[in-house]
Amino acid sequence: MEVGELGCYLFGACVFATVLQHPVSIVRQLVSSSLGRRALMGLAMVATAIAIVMSPWGKRSGGHFNPAITFTFYRLGKVEFWDAWFYVIAQFVGAIGGVTLARYVLRGALGNHAVRYAVTVPGMYGSSVAGSRRTGRTRL
Repeated sequence: MEVGELGCYLFGACVFATVLQHPVSIVRQLVSSSLGRRALMGLAMVATAIAIVMSPWGKRSGGHFNPAITFTFYRLGKVEFWDAWFYVIAQFVGAIGGVTLARYVLRGALGNHAVRYAVTVPGMYGSSVAGSRRTGRTRL
């Protein structure tokens, strides 16, 4: 189930990122605001996560299709050690499978410079500013 859940989530992320960010996308041309496209991406990913958690797979597995959530379940004593490892392995396999399927279906559009495989990267001020905002400290 975790393979399918995370595969679906990342496949959706790749499709939504391509539809919203690719230069020849009709949606990108209709929504010219970068902030508006990011808001739509956020809404699409929240809807995808809710759909997965509320699906029969999500209800059966506890909806932890993210290794961080699996680790939290383990730390809370709700998942045994070896089960957690198998969950995490399945999640990584699902992630690779979801992105691979999206790459095949989207025929190279996913690798476009504007889409970048739906990777979240620091903004124009770089990773040092992104890191300092997280911790509240300035890096020197």
